Amino acid sequence: MKKSKAIIILLCALLVLLGVGYVDLNGVDAEGTASASDISLGLDLAGGVSITYQVVGDEEPDATDMADTIAKLQKRVENYSKEAIVYQEGTDRINIEIPGVTDANKILEELGRPGSLYFIAETDKDGNANYSMQAVTDAQGNASYAYALNKTIDELKADGSIMLEGTDVKTATAGSIKDQTMGNSTYAVDLVMTEEGTKKFEEATRNAYEKGETLGIYYDGSFVSVPSVKGVFSDGNAQISPMNSYEEAESLASTIRIGGLKLELEELHSKVVGAQLGVEAISTSLKAAVIGFIVVAVFMIAVYFLPGFASVIALGIYVALVVLLLNGFDMTLTLSGIAGIILSIGMAVDANVIVFARIREELATGKTVKSAMQIGYDKALSAIIDGNVTTLIAAAVLWLLGPGTVKGFAQTLALGIVLSMFTALVVTKYIMKAFYALGLKDPKWYGVGKEHKTVNFLGKKGIFFGLSLAVILAGFITMGVYKMNTGDALNYSLEFKGGTATTVTFDKSYTLEEINSEMVPLIESTTGSAVQIQTVQGSNEVIFKTGSLDVDQRQALNQMFVDNFGVDETLITSETISSTISNEMKSDTILAVVVAIICMLIYIRFRFSDIRFGVSSIACLLHDVLVVITFYALARVSVSNTFIACLLTIVGYSINATIVIFDRVRENMAVMTKKDDLQDVVNHSITQTLSRSLFTSLTTLVMVGALYIWGVTSIRDFALPLMVGIICGAYSSVCIAGALWYVLRKKFAPKAK
Repeated sequence: MKKSKAIIILLCALLVLLGVGYVDLNGVDAEGTASASDISLGLDLAGGVSITYQVVGDEEPDATDMADTIAKLQKRVENYSKEAIVYQEGTDRINIEIPGVTDANKILEELGRPGSLYFIAETDKDGNANYSMQAVTDAQGNASYAYALNKTIDELKADGSIMLEGTDVKTATAGSIKDQTMGNSTYAVDLVMTEEGTKKFEEATRNAYEKGETLGIYYDGSFVSVPSVKGVFSDGNAQISPMNSYEEAESLASTIRIGGLKLELEELHSKVVGAQLGVEAISTSLKAAVIGFIVVAVFMIAVYFLPGFASVIALGIYVALVVLLLNGFDMTLTLSGIAGIILSIGMAVDANVIVFARIREELATGKTVKSAMQIGYDKALSAIIDGNVTTLIAAAVLWLLGPGTVKGFAQTLALGIVLSMFTALVVTKYIMKAFYALGLKDPKWYGVGKEHKTVNFLGKKGIFFGLSLAVILAGFITMGVYKMNTGDALNYSLEFKGGTATTVTFDKSYTLEEINSEMVPLIESTTGSAVQIQTVQGSNEVIFKTGSLDVDQRQALNQMFVDNFGVDETLITSETISSTISNEMKSDTILAVVVAIICMLIYIRFRFSDIRFGVSSIACLLHDVLVVITFYALARVSVSNTFIACLLTIVGYSINATIVIFDRVRENMAVMTKKDDLQDVVNHSITQTLSRSLFTSLTTLVMVGALYIWGVTSIRDFALPLMVGIICGAYSSVCIAGALWYVLRKKFAPKAK
């Protein structure tokens, strides 16, 4: 590389860092568009819209119908945000919380009144018109035409003119169809009926087709579509076409889906709520991130010299690009998303550490710096690709199959992995080459590796296996004891168990920081429960969510507000709320994780040509998860919605660390002779990668540790188990993975070729 090219590369890297960094801080215009402050934040960090619906009717709704309605609404509101949540309030209310939006009226207009969709025959059994085209005049006096009902809904129901209801529709999706004659595409809505709906739809379409009539789709007080019927549909599939645009098709499909709820709902009230964690949580997290990055930068330079300095520049570019692309892809950032970013930063550091260790090994054999860099990157490539692709597969599966909160984690993790591979394999590499071209060729600037005495890890495998089993067993025993004594194996928060929402209207406005410092300790001492807070914008109203409270506890809490804050007791209301993490969300998460593990296992089997590597990797992954759950049980750390993100982070971290060691085992086995002992090969491989395992864990631990030290309470509850998981991941990779593979290899030896 010529010096002129080297200077251009360094200048480009500097300009990208400064340019993207400037956009991150200031945006691209006076309004700060595309800046860090413009990133969509979740309900926990920025607040959003809260809408409460009530079931229409005097009778108490069936629990199954409520659960079904909540599940379908959850899918619907995830179109606004992957972090949106839906949960039951009382016996006949459903609450929806959508982060990152402030226009409640717009949301309500688009949601309409769920559960009021009907398919109506054009004429009744006596031939009278059920609906007809009528003129409509707007505010400017312009005339247009629209279909309107000639009867009430009840009269249609009485004479059988309502052929199907929204609950008879299983799915409604927007799509495109190609015109075979003209060759162009048009848009349509594809409908699939339920088993019962299929029979009704066949009868409805037969009647309409024979009479040459239409079949009106009536929703929330007006007709949304009145398609002509061009045949009898007996298989439960139908299509509404043509539509003018994909957006129009998606709007109609969305309307039909929301109208397919089993219960009819009406809006009770809506409000804009403040962040659950508040501005302090964001500022402290940013402070922790800056401090953590500085510590990591100093560490990388101190340990790896010039390559470390190159990696710091690349990491700076990486962080700046992550912030920019969070905006570019319109991702909603929550604590779960922060977890994904933390993991990807750890993997970005990890890729550099793997390369630098390889370069030092080559320098130790007497190779030139130029040759060592080239060979180092070549040898490190497989470990970096395998580790990152395996985690990327998991992220993709979680993104496709997981519920909303898991999708948020998967999105930021996938983005971070792709960027970390780019910055480590491209940016750092070319910056190092540029330094070399400018004359920095002395090996002392790069560090020369030293041969370390091989540690006999496998000789202590019995101790390691026994220690792990003892810890996991202690966790199961602890959970069993708590299950018998309290009914809950873990310290579940209200996200998992539900609880009580107490709404208090104060005589003045309190900031979230004032509420946390003045009220939360009193609430916790009165109720014995952790507290979540939501302020309501434009009012003095505050919502306190706690564990389930009995009558005495509710009265004690009300009295505390009266005595300490002068609240009028008539302005305090309490309502039982269900868990925000529904059974369907739990099952979706479990399914996504299981599928992700299977996909990772298949990939490892394909890449390593030995199923024992895959089985050992997954076993270590499960080991780390169980140890962290043991920590939750012993320390009684609150199991909240960040619990899932914590475990998923550990899964990604653990599998990546294990694969790096297995990659070295595979490499050493390829050159082993008949005289070499397999146990020595495994021990040597673990020793060779030991510095990588320790240094990567240390740098990631620094980032999470900074969050724990400077973060607010909720962030600490998330960071502490994550720190345990990082330490456990390093332990299992070094002490368990290789030993387990060795045992499996000896127990199930491959067939001789």
